[in-house]
Order: sequence, then structure tokens, then C-alpha cells
Amino acid sequence: MSTVSLFDARPFFEKALAYGVQHSIISNDRIEAMGQEAPKGMVQIARYFGSEFLRPELEQARTRLVNLVSLHLEHSSGGDLRLAAQALCEHSLLSRSKGGADLLKALIVMPQNSHFGMNEGGGFTDEHIPQLAKWSLRALADYQAELAQRSAVALVLDAATWLAQRLGVEAEDLQDAGKDAEAVIRTALLLAALKRTEMPDWARFENLIVDLRKKHSAGQTSVGRPTASAKTLAIALPKNLPEAFVPVVAAVRASVLADLPKILDPGLAVRKLFDQTPSFIGRYFWIEDSLSEVDHFDRNVSAAWHKATAGHEDEGALLTLFLCVAAVASPKTLLTEKSAAAMLRKIRKTGLQPALASGFIAEHAPQQHQHAYQALWASFLEEALPILTSDHDYTLAEALALLRRECQVGAGN
Repeated sequence: MSTVSLFDARPFFEKALAYGVQHSIISNDRIEAMGQEAPKGMVQIARYFGSEFLRPELEQARTRLVNLVSLHLEHSSGGDLRLAAQALCEHSLLSRSKGGADLLKALIVMPQNSHFGMNEGGGFTDEHIPQLAKWSLRALADYQAELAQRSAVALVLDAATWLAQRLGVEAEDLQDAGKDAEAVIRTALLLAALKRTEMPDWARFENLIVDLRKKHSAGQTSVGRPTASAKTLAIALPKNLPEAFVPVVAAVRASVLADLPKILDPGLAVRKLFDQTPSFIGRYFWIEDSLSEVDHFDRNVSAAWHKATAGHEDEGALLTLFLCVAAVASPKTLLTEKSAAAMLRKIRKTGLQPALASGFIAEHAPQQHQHAYQALWASFLEEALPILTSDHDYTLAEALALLRRECQVGAGN
């Protein structure tokens, strides 16, 4: 025959009190003392949350007192009625009420979100009193569920902070950066795969991904299969990871493994993947250093621009370069008569793509000159485009005359 358990809906305080009386743990004198403590506690609670002179608030204060004492008793005793009854015997109601309030205050200031920028930090203040008022009327089960949820979030934040500090980034810096804790953990795992020991800025993060792709491709045959001697790219948990953080980091590691096909795809530009793809924006962490990024960008732009222009930046040379790019021809700043004619025939056959040149200017030209170069190119196109693409200029004479006048076309074979 099965056993039927009766559900006891009484507050834990009431259950502990009844148990204590039944088992002679709580004396009559102690019960009388509680009878004197309870009204004082109710008045203090009503005053704290509003007014002790209003009957509805005094009635709510009674509910709050019972809830707060119940919360502290069950939390401290682990649900053991004997231990809870002993606590009622040895301590005042006001101290148990305060203990329950302290538990709620600690809960309220716990993080609700693993995003560093969405957590206030600091302790309980008067601004939190309205939240405390609501929680002091909530059931114990609500507190336990919220505590479990917030504790899980706090563990993610703590794991990210621990990993970041090992990589030279302090908790305050993470707060200022305002990124997801999971993003910090993901980057830390990628760094561990290459045995890097410092949190990267964007330029170093970009190089990190390039190095990961090189390491991965080194273990592939020409058709993309692993070689017999190659080591598989490992995304392992960091060494000396505190045991409490292992489940958290392991869960985030699974998301990194799911990202690897895209991360290791050499066909995806790193900037486009991590900074322009919606599903990857904010998913990984790097230190925002605007000066470093500008310097890195300027150095890359300068190198690419210098290579393309070979130091020739007069208008004729630049228009020649832009025209070559728009014609999908080898970029040059000087054309021979023969190569100019060949390019014109190519334009007549496959067309001209002016947007390619505009994009080239935007991507590679020095920032301070881009507006002027775009205007130069637009002005040239307005006159030149009808002539360059004309079907009536069979001998190319008019188009060649235009190139000699506006671009750099010299003698040669």
C-alpha cells in the first residue's frame, strides 16, 4: 500500500515553532518573549517600508515578519525543523527577521545578466528598498528559484573575471568594456589554443584568428582532410581552472566548437565575420583600444596605398590607377599606348565598373584625402564614361585622346 504525504502549506516559521513546542525545545517563557518581540518587529518593518500608523501596512508588516523569519530559518537550517526550532529558542525574532532581510538584500544586488555592463555592482542602497518590499512578500520557493538563477549568472561572471585576470585584464576593465562574460571566456579559450597569455586588442585578435587558421590548415591535406601526423586543433579547458568554474567554461567551450567551422574558414574575412556578422557581433572579446586600431588601420592603409600608387599621387597617375581598378585590370599609374588600347577594348567588351574604384578609394586611400579622390574620380567619369564605352569610336582614337589628356599614357610597346 502506497504512503500518502500531506502537504503542509504553513510558513516554515510556524512549522518550526510547532515542532519546537511539541518536542519541548521551545519553552513557554520563550513563546511569551516572542509574543512581545513580534509587535515591535512589525512596527519596525512597517516604518521601514512606509508608515507604522496605517493598518494595511501593519498587516503587511506581519506577513513580512513571518516571511523573513521563515526565510532565514529554512536557509540556515537547510529545512531541518529541529535546527530551526533550536534557533528560535536561542535567538530573538528580530535577529531572525534581520537575517532574512539580509538574505534578500544579498539576492537583490546579485547579477541578473552575464553582461558586464548591465550589472550595477556595489551593495544594497536605499534605491533597492522598493525591490526589498516586493521580495519580502514573496514565497520562499520564489527566493530559492531566483537565487539559483542569479547564482548561475554570478558563476559565469566570476569565471570570466578569473580568466581575464590571468590574461592581464582586471574586473574594473571588464565593467568598463561592458561585454558579455561568455565572450570573454570564448576569447580566453581561443588564446589558450595558441598558448597566448595576454588579452588582445582588435589587431592582435585578428592575428590570432589568422594564426588559428594557419595552424588548422597545417593539419589538412590539399583536399581538406586531416594528415596522418597532424595534431587536431584543440580547444581545451585552461589549466588550473578552479573546479567551480569547470561546468561553466565547458558549456561555453561547446559554443566555441560550434563556431569553429566559420572561425577557421579562410574564405571569411576576419573583420566581416566578427564585427559585421549579426550572429558573431559581441560574441568574442577584445580590448577596445581606439588609438591602437587607428594606428593599425593607418599602417595597413598606408602600405596598400603606397604599393598601388608607387609614390605617384598626381591626378593623372591616380586617375590611371582608378580606371584600371574599374576595368578589372592590373592596377598601374602609367599605361603604354598598347596597354591603354588593350584596356579600352576590354572596357568595350566587358564594361566598366566605377564602383570598384570608389570602393578601392574608401578601403585603401588615406582618410584625409578620400573625399578629394572620390570627387576627382566622379568628375572624370562624368566626362569620360560616354567616350570610354562608346560603340561609335571604332578606332579608339577619341578614347585614347581622352586618356592621354586626363591619365598617364606614355610611349611604349
